[in-house]
Amino acid sequence: MNRPCNSMEPRVMDDDMLKLAVGDQGPQEEAGQLAKQEGILFKDVLSLQLDFRNILRIDNLWQFENLRKLQLDNNIIEKIEGLENLAHLVWLDLSFNNIETIEGLDTLVNLEDLSLFNNRISKIDSLDALVKLQVLSLGNNRIDNMMNIIYLRRFKCLRTLSLSRNPISEAEDYKMFICAYLPDLVYLDYRRIDDHTASVSRSVSQPCETESSSPQKELAEAKHQYSIDELKHRENLMQAQLEDEQARREELEKHKTAFVEHLNGSFLFDSMYAEDSEGNKLSYLPGVGELLETYKDKFVIICVNIFEYGLKQQEKRKTELDTFSECVHEAIQENQEQGKRKIAKFEEKHLSSLSAIREESELPNIEKMILECSADISELFDALMTLEMQLVEQLELFVDKDTIVNAVGASHDIHLLKIDNREDELVTRINSWCTRLVDKIHKDEIMRNRKRVKEINQYIDHMQSELDNLECGDILD
Repeated sequence: MNRPCNSMEPRVMDDDMLKLAVGDQGPQEEAGQLAKQEGILFKDVLSLQLDFRNILRIDNLWQFENLRKLQLDNNIIEKIEGLENLAHLVWLDLSFNNIETIEGLDTLVNLEDLSLFNNRISKIDSLDALVKLQVLSLGNNRIDNMMNIIYLRRFKCLRTLSLSRNPISEAEDYKMFICAYLPDLVYLDYRRIDDHTASVSRSVSQPCETESSSPQKELAEAKHQYSIDELKHRENLMQAQLEDEQARREELEKHKTAFVEHLNGSFLFDSMYAEDSEGNKLSYLPGVGELLETYKDKFVIICVNIFEYGLKQQEKRKTELDTFSECVHEAIQENQEQGKRKIAKFEEKHLSSLSAIREESELPNIEKMILECSADISELFDALMTLEMQLVEQLELFVDKDTIVNAVGASHDIHLLKIDNREDELVTRINSWCTRLVDKIHKDEIMRNRKRVKEINQYIDHMQSELDNLECGDILD
């Protein structure tokens, strides 16, 4: 399975290799020459071919952030690495290398076609992130345990699989086992699964009452049905557990967003007494246990009231933020529309003025008209900047600290109990959230303002430059 040795020195992927590869694969006509002169941005490359280059190590691919197809076959690569930033990759060929372990693919969530043919791989694993995987080629490797097939059941989109020339492919029931455990597979080892085998597979995984029985079908059922039923049961239990865990995480995140996590039960009360040895001793005194239970019940009721109040306030904040964002968007849109109208009106007049200047033959008149155009450009600049400053003033936020203090005080009154640690955490996190929100809004507005001012200046400079470059001599001629 090892690749034949050659006389070339092992190479690491560097910028020179990548530039050469991109240039060789680009257009070769006039457009290609122009691209080579101006340079091709790696982030714009969608397909990259790096086969037969004696590459030992994958590196320097972080700039190819939009790459969809990567060909690295027929090299001497020993480790899958350096692919972290290729999240848009759909097709990856690493065949004919010296890879022993499947790894480094966790970020390739859009990968559909993966070839690891002719390597040194002995175990199929570490592919969990490849939820869209449709084609997997692992032929001519060292896979010798049939249980590797069961791992592939999690890939619901897998339709094509190659495992030929692995030790497991020599097993007597190799094909039937795969068809039984991977019933949705269409192609195995570059051949379409025949209707008879597919029928056997369906009968093993999902018995069909309308199909007639056959000795081979009964053999498949007898050999694999019990194991598959057990496996499905475990898979269903695991899936249910995962769904429950995901639901709990989502619920907890929702509570955290409202700053009331773990307040919908006795968690806070229990945590108060968890390390309170003196309180635990007191609970053994006559009558104290009952008082403690009554105290716990009332305490939990108060916590639940705070919890429900927090959720309602979160919904209120969300509604207010949505309204605010909508208003900001509308203000920006209206401001931009006003700017567009002013620019359109200016350009209409400006084009007319330029035509008049070109047709004018008297130098004094030309100079006067150029001055008028320059004044119009300055007027446009002032108008656009005025619109921008108006928008900035509209979006300026003034945080009323007294309002926050009063809100915290009101919340404190509702709590009824002075629980210092929890209260401090609540106030701190709310204030932190408010601060981050205001900072983000200010930062977003500053960035938008800077970008808009830059656009206005560039446009004005262009108009002024066009006017300045107008040569009177050419017009007179």
